[in-house]
Amino acid sequence: MDETSRTRQTAQAYVDRTERRDWQGLSDLLAEDVVYEMPQSRERIRGRAALLQFNQEYPGDWHLQARRVVADGRHAAAWIDARVGDEHQDANVWLELSDDGLITRITDYWPEPYDPPAGREHLVERF
Repeated sequence: MDETSRTRQTAQAYVDRTERRDWQGLSDLLAEDVVYEMPQSRERIRGRAALLQFNQEYPGDWHLQARRVVADGRHAAAWIDARVGDEHQDANVWLELSDDGLITRITDYWPEPYDPPAGREHLVERF
């Protein structure tokens, strides 16, 4: 399998495993020192354990589905259909992978800037 195909499969697996709350499967995709950023709220999470905890603690009955995944080499982008209850948002996530195929950087773009909800200060730093 070529690098771009592997990256595309990893990006799809990232969305699918997150949606299924398959925390071990998601962990298997992430580099130990992965960095996750949300530019709209200016939050950054460093490290696999903190990112997994962030996702496990994220409030609401949220659901994700990849509408489209594109990849080029070790970079991928996914257009995400994100839902919480009846509320729908489109999001975009950009992934960077290491030489060994693990996700090293995730940049998650949401449609509107917002202040982060309270209760996750122990996991994030503002930027």
